[in-house]
This record gives sequence, C-alpha cells and structure tokens, in this order.
Amino acid sequence: MMDSLRITAWLAWVAWLLPGHIAAQDYDMLIKKAHVIDPANTLNGVMDVAVSQGKIARIAPVIDGNATQVIDADGLYLTPGFIDPHTHVFVGTQAGLFANGVNSVSPDDFTFRSGVTTVVDAGTSGWRSFPVFKKQVIDQSKTRILAFLNIAGGGMTGADHEQDLQDMNVDSAVAVMRQFPDVIAGVKIGHYNGKDWTPFDHALKAAGQAGKPLFVECHLPEYSLEDQLAKMRPGDMITHTFENIKERMPIIGDDGRVRPFVEAARKRGVLFDLGHGGAGFWFDQAMPAVKQGFYPNSFGTDLHRFSMNSAMKDMANVMSKFMAMGIPLERVVEIASWNAAGAIGHPELGNLKEGNAADIALFRVREGRFGFMDSAGSGITGTRKLEVEMTLRQGKVVWDLNGLAAKKKAF
Repeated sequence: MMDSLRITAWLAWVAWLLPGHIAAQDYDMLIKKAHVIDPANTLNGVMDVAVSQGKIARIAPVIDGNATQVIDADGLYLTPGFIDPHTHVFVGTQAGLFANGVNSVSPDDFTFRSGVTTVVDAGTSGWRSFPVFKKQVIDQSKTRILAFLNIAGGGMTGADHEQDLQDMNVDSAVAVMRQFPDVIAGVKIGHYNGKDWTPFDHALKAAGQAGKPLFVECHLPEYSLEDQLAKMRPGDMITHTFENIKERMPIIGDDGRVRPFVEAARKRGVLFDLGHGGAGFWFDQAMPAVKQGFYPNSFGTDLHRFSMNSAMKDMANVMSKFMAMGIPLERVVEIASWNAAGAIGHPELGNLKEGNAADIALFRVREGRFGFMDSAGSGITGTRKLEVEMTLRQGKVVWDLNGLAAKKKAF
C-alpha cells in the first residue's frame, strides 16, 4: 500500500513538471493567436507569446496560464520591435541645425507608431557634444537610443564646422566611445567637402581602436564611391544606398546592373543601409537592384524634420514600399530587425528569444491599392501595406492604435 502511494506521488510530481503544467503560471501579458515572425529563431506561424517583468517569458503554439492582461491578436503579425539604424534625434532649440536643433526630431513622437523600438542616431552628435545629447535626449526617451559618433567633435553643426580637421580628434572620439560602449554603436563620417582623406581615415582609425563599425554617409562629393568602399572593412556600413544625386555615383551602372565594385564590396562584408531620407531613395536604383537580389541590409529611414513629411513617411511605409518591389514579408521583417541588430553589434535585440527584452511590434497587413513615392517624386503601386496596431517596449504598451489593450467596459 505504501509503495503504491509513493508511486502515485512520484507520478504526480512528474506530471507537475510537464510543459503543460509549467505553462500554467502567471504572466504580465499574454498575446494570443498572433502570427509570429522571428527570423533569428526561425519562427513563422500562429503562436502565443507570454511576457513577464518586461521580458519574453515564453513562445509556444498554445500557452495556458493566468495573465494580468490578455491581448487577442488573431489576424495580426507579431515580430521583434523594428530597429532604425539611421535617424537624427538630437533635438534641441538651435534653429536650422540638426545637432541640438529643430531639424532633429523627438524620437518617441515618431518611433512607436511605426513599430520601431530602437533607433541609432547617425552622427548628429560628435565626441564633444555627445554628453549633452545623452543627458538631454537619450536619458529622457522611452525609445532605446544608440548613436554613431560623428568624427567631427560638434557633430552636425553646419557645413563650416564640419570641415574643421582640427576638430576630428581620434583620441577624443575613442575616449567617449569607451566611456559609453553600450550606447555608442560606431563612428560616422559624412558632410565633408574637401579632397583630403584625413576625416575618413580618422573616422576609420577611431572605429578600429574602439572595435566598432564605421558608418559612411554621403555628402562626401570629392571621394569616389569606389574609393570609399575600398577603404571600408567587413561590417562597416554605407547608407543612402539607392540615391541618385550628383555628389555620388549611383550603384546602378549604365547597363542597368549593380556595379561590379559595389557587388564586390557587399561580398566582402560591407553593409548597405537604406538611408531613405528626403533625397536618398530613388526607384531607378532600388528596383533594378532588388530584381538582381541586391537588398539593403537594413532599413535606415534617415528620420528627421523634413524626411518624415516627404516620400519616406516612416518605417512601416518603407517596409511596405519594399514589399511592393517584390521582397517577401518575412525578409522585410528580417531586414528591419535581426539584420539591423547584427549591424549595430547588439544581438540581444531584433529577436524574440526567451529572456530578451519584450520589444514587440504587432501589425496587420492591409490589402488594397496603395501608392509609394521616391525622392524624385516617382511612384509605384502595391497591394499590401503594413499598419502597426500595437508596440511594446520592454513589455509595456507604448502604442495602441485601436485599443487592443483597453479595459473592456459596458457603457
């Protein structure tokens, strides 16, 4: 009789350890029946997602358990929060400037509504102005903000200041990067009008000493595209990939093909960011490139005061635009999340691994007829468009378009 009781107790204990029982626990939030797309962890299907203490607690086809909040996500897609590696968010009071100025934008005003939970400021601050940027914007924002540090000490303070070679100090830049290693993602070079390669070489040297990537913007009219790419290392990033302006050779040659030296740079490990902005995206470059399998590695929007009201709009619009050009939804999500996380050296972001921060985008894909524009005013039409319903940042709802998380009351 005693042995029988012991066996019964042992079986009950084993049953308690089974996954079904383990799942029967309390969560802060349980998102039900979402179509989860997480390329980093090869997830693509309808699943439940549980969140506790700001982190991903569990992902499974069905999760049973109590939750403080239950979200019915039937018909919606759930992905990691999007990462925008090219923004200008050092907002301040200076008229006509990006650094501490009105040409930059407050990130929380624009990120969450498009599913973005992490941005990287693209060199708006330099080694001298970064502490102000951190105190004034980074530390005050709910959006996770990282930064590429401009090799020019004052950052984007206007053409005259950004030509000062004496202000491009390698040691000072490296010291600031080592002081804030988790926030500064790399070094930016851009907006230099001279022929002297000192700015580029200083930026490359500072990035190398800090073990960070170099971020190369355009507005370097005296440097050829081929020479820039030749100097870049695997893991370095060049932005405004699909621009077609006088100051830089476009990536598509006269034969309609991606130029061989551009393809060679990509194969060597140089990363090509979108950098849409107000003038950095042209269909006559992007469409032939996409057809040839040359996709951007990341969807930097180049968010600033002017681009958000032009053809760029926001991250969701950019992603929809590339879907209209033929890139599948799953690949678009990968570019906007896992690819970008790797490019900025933060593999803990851009994926839904259990224990990671619950940075989540919930969106629907609307069906219809939608128009998308480029920087030249040209347009194409598409039949699918992303519309972000809800965004979570570290498990907290920071955007809720249609009140999915609203308390249900009878009136």
